[in-house]
Amino acid sequence: MAIAEPQNTLEKIPAAARPPRWKKLRENLSIIFESRVATFGMSLVLFWVVLGFISLFWTPYPPNSSLFIQNLPPFSSNELGGINVLGTDNLGRDLLSRLMTGTQVILLKTRLPEATGSQYMNALTTIAVLVSLTSFFSILSAVNGKRVKRNLLLLAAGWLIVSVILFLVLRNVLPGWVPFVALFGAIYMSYFVYGWMKAKALDATGTMKVWSISLAVAVVFWLVSLPLQAVAVPGISIPIGVAIWGVIGSLIVGSILGLNAAYRGGGWDQAIMQLLDALIAFPVIVLYLVVIAALGQGDLVVILAITITGAPGVARLVRGLGLDIKTRDYIRAAETRGENIQYIMFREILPNARGPILVDAMLRVGYAIFAIGTLGFLGIGLPPPDPDWGNMVNDARQFIFTNQWAVIWPAVAIASLVVGLNFFADGLREELTRYQK
Repeated sequence: MAIAEPQNTLEKIPAAARPPRWKKLRENLSIIFESRVATFGMSLVLFWVVLGFISLFWTPYPPNSSLFIQNLPPFSSNELGGINVLGTDNLGRDLLSRLMTGTQVILLKTRLPEATGSQYMNALTTIAVLVSLTSFFSILSAVNGKRVKRNLLLLAAGWLIVSVILFLVLRNVLPGWVPFVALFGAIYMSYFVYGWMKAKALDATGTMKVWSISLAVAVVFWLVSLPLQAVAVPGISIPIGVAIWGVIGSLIVGSILGLNAAYRGGGWDQAIMQLLDALIAFPVIVLYLVVIAALGQGDLVVILAITITGAPGVARLVRGLGLDIKTRDYIRAAETRGENIQYIMFREILPNARGPILVDAMLRVGYAIFAIGTLGFLGIGLPPPDPDWGNMVNDARQFIFTNQWAVIWPAVAIASLVVGLNFFADGLREELTRYQK
């Protein structure tokens, strides 16, 4: 009696029978709209986002121009025949225009520091060279024996320390943020390349190709910088605001630290947690002041400060989630298949922890906005000319008895945006918990 062969259940599903791609997006959006709290919070956030987008193309008046009588109340007529809807500040600038433009700085754009073209290219070249050299050391460490591996890792660590000291000395030549970007990029690249080389087991030819490509990037940056020696680069802006970039940096650094502490355990866990405990021991405002005092004012410096203060919290959250997820069956299955550590951490553990991390990220954007406002109020936040809500409060506080509206409007803006983000995060957390059950 012939045994019927089992049907192939993995045959490709016809296109007509597949669910539409937008179905999953619709389900995710339905989770948000089922919560009134999340919907209300999202509405507040979208209000400020839309207002910021409008200000990219139009504002009632130039935000930095003193065109009107000082300290006008809301809905006052001006000499240009228009109306100052929210009034004016102590310098005669329109408050609505400045409030709209301040949304850009927080949520929509980041200004790079003013420098010559050669300074920017030298900074990029420095980062590329450092990443290239540490990648080369890691490649050699991955394909050689234990003794060579140990010596080359010590050499790479020594090179990192010398490079950071050198960059700190050359702060007048290179922007102050370069040492920190180069250090993080080099450490992460060496860690990533080492794990990748061990997993792929490339031969000497393959390793040299990888290193040659990374070194070629540095050479190209240097060649491009030659004709840019005297070209001024006046404050280039890049998309996404300071608060969001700071949270993204916190998520990247914190996730890497938390995943390694959770999955590797042992000495990795102890060393990482001791480092995080040391950072958490300092008050947040003290860390902000230390970073800004060391590097000066600027959008990138504020992003770095937010990253440093936010990464420990993200790392502790990811570590707690990772300790629970790594005991599950699909992690054991990935280990049985022989997947490398990087694959398990970033493709198995991290995606399954995305719900709580997303909620935490929403809350951290609110913390970052509040921090930017605090630094602006202290006069050490984002530099002019772009208005910052905290700077607006600081500029108007001495006129609070004659023009209280100049203090009230930016304070209401900060409070409403932070409250909206908190409502959105709380509602999203409740719905995700209910949806998972």
